[in-house]
Amino acid sequence: MTLARYALLFLIAPILLLAGCASTDQAVVPPPPDPQVQMAPLALRIAILVEEQRLKLDPNAKALAIDPELTKIAEIRARDMAKKNYLAHAAPNGDTSASLLMKDDAKWQGLLGENLAAQHYAKESGVDPDAFAARFLDEWMKSDPHRENLAYSAYDRTGVGAAVNGDTVYVTQLFASDMGLKPLADADPSSTVTSYSTPAAAQKDDARRPPPIRLRGTQGGGP
Repeated sequence: MTLARYALLFLIAPILLLAGCASTDQAVVPPPPDPQVQMAPLALRIAILVEEQRLKLDPNAKALAIDPELTKIAEIRARDMAKKNYLAHAAPNGDTSASLLMKDDAKWQGLLGENLAAQHYAKESGVDPDAFAARFLDEWMKSDPHRENLAYSAYDRTGVGAAVNGDTVYVTQLFASDMGLKPLADADPSSTVTSYSTPAAAQKDDARRPPPIRLRGTQGGGP
């Protein structure tokens, strides 16, 4: 009788252990982070990947410093597109990154480039900053105007803004160079913005004009 009792206890113990393992495997998977909190990491990751890709395309290109003023404008544009559900270089009210920049700094002169993009996401999987940044860069690299914009060697400053609404993430990346022009001595609200198809076209036109001028190169991203 004693041996039978011990044999029974020995057989029961492994069964209980296996039952405990099964319960652990079925633990509830936590939901993905709120996409809103992923926008800042996404913007930073885009800036890093674009810088790396830019130097692969042209090792002599100037390094891009993250500029607070450009970042603010890029965030305004991204949030506006997300809020109003559009993708274009001009907002419905006519605002552009260039007009916002000169409103913020009326003495600014130089060349401003802009890349835009939007990407859907599934709420159950959320927004992975690394994966989304890689896809945004991949789409820009497939487009000649976008690729030329991010690779333009004279740009030395950038700012990235990302915003989400519904199931879509909107991104604005700005690039800038003062093109050797000094800030205006006095604010000039009448200064014009000239749009160009490529940064190279802007530089060519700039060579034919005496300063001061203000330029804006618009590159892809919108219809």
